Amino acid sequence: MRARDAAGLLFGRRARRRWLHLIIGGALAMPYLLLASVVVGPLTGAQDVFSDVGLQLASFACGLPLAALTAVLSPLTRPMSVAVARTLCGVDAAALADGPPRTREARARTAAWFTLHLGAGGIVSGMTLALPPFAGALIVLPFVSAVRDADRFVPQLQGKAWAMALCPVAGVVLLLALAACAAAVSGLLARWAPALLGPGPADRLAQAEARAADLAVRNRLARELHDSVGHALSAVTLQASAARRVLDSDPGFVREALAAIEDTTRRTVGELDAVLGVLREAGDGAATAPAPTLADDLDGLLRRTRAGGAAVTVHTDPGTDPAGLPPMVSREAYRIVQEALANALRHAGTGVELWLAREEGALRITAENALPAAARAARPGGGHGLRGIADRARLLGGGASAGPVPGDAGTWRLDVRLPLTAPPEGPEIP
Repeated sequence: MRARDAAGLLFGRRARRRWLHLIIGGALAMPYLLLASVVVGPLTGAQDVFSDVGLQLASFACGLPLAALTAVLSPLTRPMSVAVARTLCGVDAAALADGPPRTREARARTAAWFTLHLGAGGIVSGMTLALPPFAGALIVLPFVSAVRDADRFVPQLQGKAWAMALCPVAGVVLLLALAACAAAVSGLLARWAPALLGPGPADRLAQAEARAADLAVRNRLARELHDSVGHALSAVTLQASAARRVLDSDPGFVREALAAIEDTTRRTVGELDAVLGVLREAGDGAATAPAPTLADDLDGLLRRTRAGGAAVTVHTDPGTDPAGLPPMVSREAYRIVQEALANALRHAGTGVELWLAREEGALRITAENALPAAARAARPGGGHGLRGIADRARLLGGGASAGPVPGDAGTWRLDVRLPLTAPPEGPEIP
Protein backbone atom coordinates (compact mmCIF):
# COMPACT_ATOMS: atom_id res chain seq x y z
CA MET A 1 0.00 0.00 0.00
CA ARG A 2 1.38 3.41 -0.89
CA ALA A 3 2.09 5.93 1.84
CA ARG A 4 -0.52 8.27 0.40
CA ASP A 5 -3.21 5.59 0.54
CA ALA A 6 -2.24 4.69 4.10
CA ALA A 7 -2.40 8.35 5.12
CA GLY A 8 -5.85 8.59 3.54
CA LEU A 9 -7.07 5.61 5.55
CA LEU A 10 -5.85 7.15 8.79
CA PHE A 11 -6.41 10.86 8.25
CA GLY A 12 -8.64 11.18 5.16
CA ARG A 13 -12.04 12.83 5.10
CA ARG A 14 -13.93 9.60 5.80
CA ALA A 15 -11.54 8.67 8.62
CA ARG A 16 -11.98 12.11 10.22
CA ARG A 17 -15.77 11.89 10.01
CA ARG A 18 -15.79 8.42 11.55
CA TRP A 19 -13.43 9.61 14.27
CA LEU A 20 -15.90 12.40 15.01
CA HIS A 21 -18.63 9.76 15.20
CA LEU A 22 -16.66 8.02 17.96
CA ILE A 23 -16.10 11.27 19.83
CA ILE A 24 -19.85 11.94 19.72
CA GLY A 25 -20.32 8.48 21.25
CA GLY A 26 -17.89 9.42 24.00
CA ALA A 27 -19.77 12.63 24.65
CA LEU A 28 -23.05 10.74 24.89
CA ALA A 29 -21.45 8.33 27.36
CA MET A 30 -20.48 11.09 29.81
CA PRO A 31 -23.92 11.44 31.52
CA TYR A 32 -24.02 7.70 32.13
CA LEU A 33 -20.46 7.78 33.46
CA LEU A 34 -21.34 10.57 35.90
CA LEU A 35 -24.50 8.79 37.01
CA ALA A 36 -22.64 5.52 37.58
CA SER A 37 -19.87 7.32 39.50
CA VAL A 38 -22.47 8.42 42.05
CA VAL A 39 -23.01 4.74 42.83
CA VAL A 40 -19.44 3.48 42.44
CA GLY A 41 -17.98 6.12 44.76
CA PRO A 42 -20.00 5.24 47.88
CA LEU A 43 -19.69 1.51 47.21
CA THR A 44 -15.88 1.69 47.08
CA GLY A 45 -15.52 4.36 49.74
CA ALA A 46 -13.60 6.63 47.35
CA GLN A 47 -13.88 10.37 47.88
CA ASP A 48 -13.04 11.19 44.25
CA VAL A 49 -13.79 8.55 41.64
CA PHE A 50 -12.07 10.50 38.88
CA SER A 51 -8.72 10.53 40.65
CA ASP A 52 -8.37 6.78 40.11
CA VAL A 53 -8.22 5.30 36.60
CA GLY A 54 -9.57 1.97 37.79
CA LEU A 55 -12.61 3.57 39.37
CA GLN A 56 -13.19 5.61 36.24
CA LEU A 57 -13.19 2.44 34.16
CA ALA A 58 -15.54 0.76 36.66
CA SER A 59 -17.94 3.70 36.49
CA PHE A 60 -17.75 3.63 32.71
CA ALA A 61 -18.53 -0.10 32.65
CA CYS A 62 -21.49 0.40 35.02
CA GLY A 63 -22.84 3.22 32.87
CA LEU A 64 -23.09 1.15 29.69
CA PRO A 65 -26.06 -0.99 30.90
CA LEU A 66 -27.86 2.26 31.70
CA ALA A 67 -27.23 3.40 28.12
CA ALA A 68 -28.63 0.11 26.80
CA LEU A 69 -31.75 0.55 28.94
CA THR A 70 -32.21 4.07 27.56
CA ALA A 71 -31.98 2.76 24.00
CA VAL A 72 -34.62 0.10 24.71
CA LEU A 73 -37.05 2.57 26.27
CA SER A 74 -36.59 5.50 23.86
CA PRO A 75 -38.11 5.07 20.37
CA LEU A 76 -35.99 7.95 19.05
CA THR A 77 -32.69 6.17 19.64
CA ARG A 78 -32.73 4.29 16.33
CA PRO A 79 -33.71 7.25 14.10
CA MET A 80 -30.97 9.40 15.66
CA SER A 81 -28.39 6.60 15.47
CA VAL A 82 -29.30 5.90 11.84
CA ALA A 83 -28.99 9.59 10.92
CA VAL A 84 -25.56 9.86 12.55
CA ALA A 85 -24.36 6.57 11.02
CA ARG A 86 -25.44 7.68 7.54
CA THR A 87 -23.86 11.11 7.86
CA LEU A 88 -20.60 10.34 9.65
CA CYS A 89 -19.93 6.63 9.09
CA GLY A 90 -20.87 6.72 5.41
CA VAL A 91 -23.14 3.68 5.72
CA ASP A 92 -25.41 3.11 2.72
CA ALA A 93 -28.84 4.54 3.48
CA ALA A 94 -30.56 1.55 1.87
CA ALA A 95 -28.92 -0.77 4.41
CA LEU A 96 -30.40 1.05 7.41
CA ALA A 97 -33.95 1.12 8.73
CA ASP A 98 -36.22 4.15 8.92
CA GLY A 99 -38.21 5.17 11.94
CA PRO A 100 -38.46 3.74 15.45
CA PRO A 101 -38.02 -0.01 16.01
CA ARG A 102 -41.28 -1.94 15.70
CA THR A 103 -40.39 -5.19 17.43
CA ARG A 104 -38.58 -6.34 20.57
CA GLU A 105 -35.82 -7.83 18.44
CA ALA A 106 -35.28 -4.50 16.65
CA ARG A 107 -35.14 -2.67 20.00
CA ALA A 108 -32.54 -5.16 21.25
CA ARG A 109 -30.39 -4.61 18.14
CA THR A 110 -30.71 -0.85 18.56
CA ALA A 111 -29.65 -1.13 22.20
CA ALA A 112 -26.64 -3.22 21.18
CA TRP A 113 -25.59 -0.60 18.62
CA PHE A 114 -26.08 2.29 21.05
CA THR A 115 -24.05 0.52 23.72
CA LEU A 116 -21.25 -0.31 21.28
CA HIS A 117 -21.20 3.24 19.98
CA LEU A 118 -20.95 4.74 23.46
CA GLY A 119 -18.48 2.11 24.70
CA ALA A 120 -16.12 2.37 21.74
CA GLY A 121 -16.60 6.13 21.58
CA GLY A 122 -15.81 6.54 25.26
CA ILE A 123 -12.57 4.55 24.98
CA VAL A 124 -11.39 6.29 21.80
CA SER A 125 -12.41 9.70 23.16
CA GLY A 126 -10.37 9.06 26.31
CA MET A 127 -7.39 8.04 24.21
CA THR A 128 -7.89 11.14 22.03
CA LEU A 129 -7.78 13.37 25.10
CA ALA A 130 -4.80 11.67 26.75
CA LEU A 131 -2.43 10.52 24.03
CA PRO A 132 -1.92 13.63 21.84
CA PRO A 133 -0.56 15.81 24.70
CA PHE A 134 1.75 13.02 25.84
CA ALA A 135 2.89 12.29 22.28
CA GLY A 136 3.47 15.99 21.67
CA ALA A 137 5.64 16.22 24.79
CA LEU A 138 7.70 13.25 23.60
CA ILE A 139 8.21 14.84 20.17
CA VAL A 140 9.52 18.15 21.56
CA LEU A 141 11.33 16.62 24.56
CA PRO A 142 14.87 16.67 23.06
CA PHE A 143 14.44 20.25 21.86
CA VAL A 144 12.60 22.04 24.69
CA SER A 145 14.44 22.28 28.02
CA ALA A 146 11.30 23.14 29.97
CA VAL A 147 9.78 19.82 29.00
CA ARG A 148 13.05 18.00 29.49
CA ASP A 149 13.41 19.33 33.04
CA ALA A 150 9.90 18.28 34.04
CA ASP A 151 9.81 15.83 36.91
CA ARG A 152 7.78 13.28 35.00
CA PHE A 153 10.49 12.69 32.42
CA VAL A 154 13.77 13.23 34.25
CA PRO A 155 13.87 10.06 36.42
CA GLN A 156 13.33 7.78 33.45
CA LEU A 157 15.47 9.54 30.85
CA GLN A 158 18.22 11.18 32.89
CA GLY A 159 21.54 10.38 31.28
CA LYS A 160 20.07 8.26 28.48
CA ALA A 161 20.88 10.07 25.27
CA TRP A 162 19.69 7.23 23.02
CA ALA A 163 16.29 7.18 24.76
CA MET A 164 16.04 10.95 24.43
CA ALA A 165 16.75 10.68 20.71
CA LEU A 166 14.01 8.07 20.26
CA CYS A 167 11.36 10.14 22.06
CA PRO A 168 10.20 12.01 18.90
CA VAL A 169 9.85 8.70 17.08
CA ALA A 170 7.86 7.27 19.97
CA GLY A 171 5.57 10.33 19.93
CA VAL A 172 4.87 9.96 16.21
CA VAL A 173 4.25 6.24 16.64
CA LEU A 174 1.74 6.94 19.43
CA LEU A 175 -0.17 9.39 17.22
CA LEU A 176 -0.20 6.92 14.34
CA ALA A 177 -1.35 4.16 16.68
CA LEU A 178 -4.18 6.37 17.95
CA ALA A 179 -5.29 7.13 14.37
CA ALA A 180 -5.06 3.46 13.43
CA CYS A 181 -7.09 2.43 16.49
CA ALA A 182 -9.78 5.02 15.73
CA ALA A 183 -9.92 3.93 12.07
CA ALA A 184 -10.15 0.25 12.99
CA VAL A 185 -12.84 0.74 15.63
CA SER A 186 -14.91 3.07 13.46
CA GLY A 187 -14.55 0.66 10.53
CA LEU A 188 -15.92 -2.17 12.63
CA LEU A 189 -18.86 -0.01 13.73
CA ALA A 190 -19.60 0.90 10.11
CA ARG A 191 -19.51 -2.79 9.19
CA TRP A 192 -21.85 -3.74 12.04
CA ALA A 193 -24.28 -0.88 11.43
CA PRO A 194 -26.40 -2.69 8.79
CA ALA A 195 -26.72 -5.74 11.03
CA LEU A 196 -27.73 -3.76 14.14
CA LEU A 197 -29.55 -0.78 12.59
CA GLY A 198 -30.76 -2.47 9.40
CA PRO A 199 -34.41 -3.27 8.71
CA GLY A 200 -35.96 -6.37 10.21
CA PRO A 201 -38.92 -8.36 8.87
CA ALA A 202 -41.42 -5.87 10.35
CA ASP A 203 -39.54 -2.94 8.78
CA ARG A 204 -39.41 -4.66 5.39
CA LEU A 205 -43.12 -5.35 5.59
CA ALA A 206 -43.84 -1.72 6.43
CA GLN A 207 -41.62 -0.58 3.55
CA ALA A 208 -43.39 -2.97 1.17
CA GLU A 209 -46.79 -1.68 2.31
CA ALA A 210 -45.66 1.92 1.85
CA ARG A 211 -44.35 1.14 -1.65
CA ALA A 212 -47.59 -0.65 -2.50
CA ALA A 213 -49.66 2.30 -1.29
CA ASP A 214 -47.51 4.71 -3.29
CA LEU A 215 -47.76 2.51 -6.37
CA ALA A 216 -51.54 2.33 -5.98
CA VAL A 217 -51.78 6.13 -5.89
CA ARG A 218 -49.51 6.44 -8.92
CA ASN A 219 -51.52 3.85 -10.85
CA ARG A 220 -54.73 5.66 -9.95
CA LEU A 221 -53.31 8.96 -11.19
CA ALA A 222 -52.07 7.30 -14.37
CA ARG A 223 -55.53 5.82 -15.07
CA GLU A 224 -57.29 9.11 -14.41
CA LEU A 225 -54.90 11.11 -16.59
CA HIS A 226 -54.97 8.54 -19.37
CA ASP A 227 -58.76 8.27 -19.43
CA SER A 228 -59.66 11.94 -19.05
CA VAL A 229 -56.90 13.59 -21.09
CA GLY A 230 -56.62 10.75 -23.59
CA HIS A 231 -60.33 10.81 -24.36
CA ALA A 232 -60.34 14.60 -24.61
CA LEU A 233 -57.48 14.63 -27.10
CA SER A 234 -59.07 11.90 -29.19
CA ALA A 235 -62.43 13.70 -29.21
CA VAL A 236 -60.87 17.07 -30.01
CA THR A 237 -58.83 15.53 -32.82
CA LEU A 238 -61.94 13.92 -34.31
CA GLN A 239 -64.00 17.10 -33.98
CA ALA A 240 -61.29 19.30 -35.50
CA SER A 241 -60.79 16.85 -38.38
CA ALA A 242 -64.52 16.73 -39.10
CA ALA A 243 -64.79 20.53 -38.94
CA ARG A 244 -61.86 20.96 -41.33
CA ARG A 245 -63.47 18.68 -43.92
CA VAL A 246 -66.73 20.68 -44.03
CA LEU A 247 -65.30 24.12 -43.28
CA ASP A 248 -66.66 25.66 -46.49
CA SER A 249 -69.77 23.57 -47.04
CA ASP A 250 -71.35 23.36 -43.57
CA PRO A 251 -70.55 26.36 -41.34
CA GLY A 252 -73.23 25.29 -38.86
CA PHE A 253 -71.52 21.97 -38.21
CA VAL A 254 -68.19 23.77 -37.86
CA ARG A 255 -69.64 26.07 -35.19
CA GLU A 256 -71.07 23.07 -33.36
CA ALA A 257 -67.73 21.23 -33.54
CA LEU A 258 -65.82 24.26 -32.27
CA ALA A 259 -68.29 24.63 -29.40
CA ALA A 260 -67.81 20.95 -28.59
CA ILE A 261 -64.03 21.40 -28.65
CA GLU A 262 -64.32 24.35 -26.26
CA ASP A 263 -66.59 22.39 -23.95
CA THR A 264 -64.32 19.32 -24.05
CA THR A 265 -61.16 21.24 -23.27
CA ARG A 266 -62.81 23.26 -20.48
CA ARG A 267 -64.18 20.13 -18.88
CA THR A 268 -60.87 18.31 -19.24
CA VAL A 269 -59.05 21.15 -17.49
CA GLY A 270 -61.43 20.72 -14.56
CA GLU A 271 -60.86 16.96 -14.50
CA LEU A 272 -57.12 17.51 -14.69
CA ASP A 273 -57.33 19.82 -11.68
CA ALA A 274 -59.22 17.11 -9.79
CA VAL A 275 -56.55 14.52 -10.63
CA LEU A 276 -53.66 16.83 -9.75
CA GLY A 277 -55.40 17.66 -6.49
CA VAL A 278 -54.37 14.21 -5.27
CA LEU A 279 -50.76 15.36 -5.54
CA ARG A 280 -51.28 18.53 -3.53
CA GLU A 281 -50.38 18.53 0.13
CA ALA A 282 -53.24 17.87 2.49
CA GLY A 283 -54.61 20.96 4.14
CA ASP A 284 -53.51 23.46 1.50
CA GLY A 285 -57.09 24.54 1.05
CA ALA A 286 -57.11 23.83 -2.68
CA ALA A 287 -60.56 22.89 -3.93
CA THR A 288 -60.83 20.31 -6.67
CA ALA A 289 -63.66 19.57 -9.05
CA PRO A 290 -65.77 16.48 -8.30
CA ALA A 291 -65.03 13.38 -10.36
CA PRO A 292 -67.49 12.82 -13.23
CA THR A 293 -70.07 10.06 -12.84
CA LEU A 294 -72.20 8.01 -15.18
CA ALA A 295 -75.37 9.41 -13.63
CA ASP A 296 -74.49 13.08 -14.12
CA ASP A 297 -72.08 13.22 -17.02
CA LEU A 298 -72.92 10.46 -19.51
CA ASP A 299 -75.15 12.70 -21.64
CA GLY A 300 -72.42 15.35 -21.93
CA LEU A 301 -69.85 12.71 -22.84
CA LEU A 302 -72.09 11.34 -25.61
CA ARG A 303 -72.87 14.83 -26.88
CA ARG A 304 -69.20 15.82 -27.14
CA THR A 305 -68.33 12.54 -28.85
CA ARG A 306 -71.14 12.87 -31.39
CA ALA A 307 -70.16 16.47 -32.09
CA GLY A 308 -67.15 15.16 -33.98
CA GLY A 309 -69.36 13.22 -36.38
CA ALA A 310 -69.09 9.83 -34.68
CA ALA A 311 -72.23 7.75 -34.44
CA VAL A 312 -72.73 6.55 -30.88
CA THR A 313 -75.79 4.45 -30.12
CA VAL A 314 -76.65 3.71 -26.50
CA HIS A 315 -78.90 0.86 -25.44
CA THR A 316 -80.00 1.05 -21.81
CA ASP A 317 -82.00 -1.67 -20.11
CA PRO A 318 -85.34 -0.43 -18.75
CA GLY A 319 -84.28 -1.44 -15.25
CA THR A 320 -80.91 0.30 -15.46
CA ASP A 321 -80.98 3.79 -13.95
CA PRO A 322 -77.52 5.39 -13.74
CA ALA A 323 -78.79 7.61 -10.91
CA GLY A 324 -79.32 4.52 -8.75
CA LEU A 325 -75.75 3.25 -9.02
CA PRO A 326 -73.40 3.39 -6.03
CA PRO A 327 -71.15 6.47 -6.30
CA MET A 328 -67.90 4.53 -6.78
CA VAL A 329 -69.46 2.27 -9.42
CA SER A 330 -70.89 5.32 -11.18
CA ARG A 331 -67.48 7.04 -11.25
CA GLU A 332 -65.60 4.00 -12.50
CA ALA A 333 -68.31 3.19 -15.05
CA TYR A 334 -68.04 6.70 -16.48
CA ARG A 335 -64.28 6.32 -16.94
CA ILE A 336 -64.73 2.91 -18.53
CA VAL A 337 -67.32 4.22 -21.00
CA GLN A 338 -65.10 7.23 -21.70
CA GLU A 339 -62.11 5.02 -22.47
CA ALA A 340 -64.23 2.63 -24.55
CA LEU A 341 -65.42 5.52 -26.74
CA ALA A 342 -61.90 6.95 -27.00
CA ASN A 343 -60.47 3.60 -28.05
CA ALA A 344 -63.17 3.08 -30.66
CA LEU A 345 -62.67 6.54 -32.15
CA ARG A 346 -58.88 6.39 -31.95
CA HIS A 347 -58.42 2.97 -33.49
CA ALA A 348 -61.51 2.50 -35.65
CA GLY A 349 -62.89 5.97 -36.30
CA THR A 350 -66.36 4.53 -36.84
CA GLY A 351 -69.60 4.27 -34.93
CA VAL A 352 -69.90 2.66 -31.50
CA GLU A 353 -72.71 0.55 -30.04
CA LEU A 354 -72.93 0.83 -26.25
CA TRP A 355 -75.07 -1.34 -23.95
CA LEU A 356 -75.72 -0.65 -20.27
CA ALA A 357 -77.54 -3.38 -18.37
CA ARG A 358 -78.12 -4.24 -14.72
CA GLU A 359 -78.08 -7.98 -14.20
CA GLU A 360 -77.45 -10.29 -11.25
CA GLY A 361 -76.33 -7.54 -8.90
CA ALA A 362 -73.87 -6.03 -11.33
CA LEU A 363 -73.65 -3.34 -13.98
CA ARG A 364 -72.68 -4.72 -17.36
CA ILE A 365 -71.08 -2.42 -19.92
CA THR A 366 -70.62 -3.66 -23.48
CA ALA A 367 -69.15 -1.63 -26.35
CA GLU A 368 -68.82 -2.81 -29.95
CA ASN A 369 -67.28 -1.15 -32.99
CA ALA A 370 -66.15 -2.26 -36.43
CA LEU A 371 -62.46 -2.97 -36.82
CA PRO A 372 -60.57 -0.91 -39.41
CA ALA A 373 -59.68 -2.59 -42.66
CA ALA A 374 -55.96 -2.03 -42.05
CA ALA A 375 -54.41 -2.24 -38.63
CA ARG A 376 -53.01 1.06 -37.40
CA ALA A 377 -49.46 1.39 -36.17
CA ALA A 378 -49.12 1.17 -32.42
CA ARG A 379 -48.35 4.42 -30.63
CA PRO A 380 -45.07 4.49 -28.67
CA GLY A 381 -45.97 4.07 -25.00
CA GLY A 382 -49.59 3.25 -25.85
CA GLY A 383 -51.70 0.27 -24.93
CA HIS A 384 -52.64 1.35 -21.40
CA GLY A 385 -56.36 1.93 -21.99
CA LEU A 386 -57.55 -1.67 -21.80
CA ARG A 387 -55.21 -2.32 -18.91
CA GLY A 388 -56.70 0.65 -17.06
CA ILE A 389 -60.24 -0.64 -17.71
CA ALA A 390 -59.26 -4.05 -16.34
CA ASP A 391 -57.70 -2.43 -13.27
CA ARG A 392 -60.82 -0.38 -12.55
CA ALA A 393 -63.05 -3.42 -12.88
CA ARG A 394 -60.78 -5.58 -10.73
CA LEU A 395 -60.66 -2.99 -7.94
CA LEU A 396 -64.45 -3.21 -7.70
CA GLY A 397 -64.38 -7.00 -7.72
CA GLY A 398 -65.46 -7.28 -11.35
CA GLY A 399 -63.72 -8.16 -14.57
CA ALA A 400 -63.23 -7.12 -18.16
CA SER A 401 -62.56 -8.81 -21.48
CA ALA A 402 -61.84 -7.39 -24.92
CA GLY A 403 -61.28 -8.83 -28.36
CA PRO A 404 -62.92 -9.71 -31.69
CA VAL A 405 -66.46 -11.04 -31.45
CA PRO A 406 -66.54 -14.82 -31.88
CA GLY A 407 -67.78 -15.62 -35.36
CA ASP A 408 -67.41 -11.99 -36.49
CA ALA A 409 -63.75 -11.09 -36.87
CA GLY A 410 -64.66 -7.61 -38.15
CA THR A 411 -66.21 -6.45 -34.86
CA TRP A 412 -64.40 -5.59 -31.65
CA ARG A 413 -66.18 -6.01 -28.33
CA LEU A 414 -65.37 -4.72 -24.86
CA ASP A 415 -67.30 -6.41 -22.04
CA VAL A 416 -67.07 -5.17 -18.44
CA ARG A 417 -68.86 -6.37 -15.31
CA LEU A 418 -68.96 -4.15 -12.18
CA PRO A 419 -70.55 -5.61 -9.02
CA LEU A 420 -72.92 -3.25 -7.25
CA THR A 421 -72.26 -4.75 -3.80
CA ALA A 422 -69.26 -6.28 -2.03
CA PRO A 423 -66.67 -7.80 -4.41
CA PRO A 424 -67.50 -11.47 -5.10
CA GLU A 425 -64.97 -14.28 -4.85
CA GLY A 426 -64.77 -14.78 -8.61
CA PRO A 427 -64.60 -11.51 -10.52
CA GLU A 428 -64.25 -13.02 -13.97
CA ILE A 429 -66.90 -12.36 -16.58
CA PRO A 430 -68.75 -15.56 -17.44
